[in-house]
Amino acid sequence: MEALLFDLDGVLYQGDRVIDGAVETLCWCEQRGIPHGFVTNTSSKPRRALVERLSGLGLSVAAEQIIAPPVAAHDYLAARGATPVALFIRDATREDFEGIECVGETAEDGAKSVVIGDIGEAWSFETLNRAFRLLMAEPRPILIALGMSRYAQGDTGLVLDVAPFIKALEHAASCEAVVMGKPSKGFFEAAVRMLGAKATKTVMVGDDIHSDVAGAQIAGLTGILVQTGKFRSADLDGAVRPDAVLDSVADLPRWWDNQRC
Repeated sequence: MEALLFDLDGVLYQGDRVIDGAVETLCWCEQRGIPHGFVTNTSSKPRRALVERLSGLGLSVAAEQIIAPPVAAHDYLAARGATPVALFIRDATREDFEGIECVGETAEDGAKSVVIGDIGEAWSFETLNRAFRLLMAEPRPILIALGMSRYAQGDTGLVLDVAPFIKALEHAASCEAVVMGKPSKGFFEAAVRMLGAKATKTVMVGDDIHSDVAGAQIAGLTGILVQTGKFRSADLDGAVRPDAVLDSVADLPRWWDNQRC
């Protein structure tokens, strides 16, 4: 193994608490000179805010080390000229789409792309139906998903994430979303390229058996599941088999050294 990718929420921190051993593990990466980056499906805040949050928790991470769906979507839209775009994202995340032409906030047609992110309790029938009408307008636009996580660990328990809303729109509009985030194979491949590594020599550490572990394995990476964050014991009874299961990210250095013996 030569390189590492980490999920953020649930692996390095949960809520306002740093996972025990996370700071030490990142220091270990730096001391060993192990190329490492961070892949997250967070679309509720811009990359700048993620860096600030991590810094406030005592985790030193550069913006360039983070690959997040809004940043990937911005590059995708710009490269393909798939604008104007209808954005269903939180206001804070709009800064990651700076320079991208958008349709009006109440428009029901005229978009070349419809981007769906985590907007939490802002979802309503009216909002979901407007996204549906945009997707049904001719010429048919592209549906872009900012990640495909099914649920997340909230302050009060599990909460729906982006995937359930994407699946509803795919079914209703008879389309298939382009996924900018985990578990997209292309998303993991972009992260590996960022590290200058090979997929077969890269380890993904996450708390989501599907988005983190299965997605990484399909892309050729080694997938490690940590028993923090959204982890549930039932995750170990399904079809996806992690390459390793660790109590937390604190156990990663020991696991890593054992692989090299």
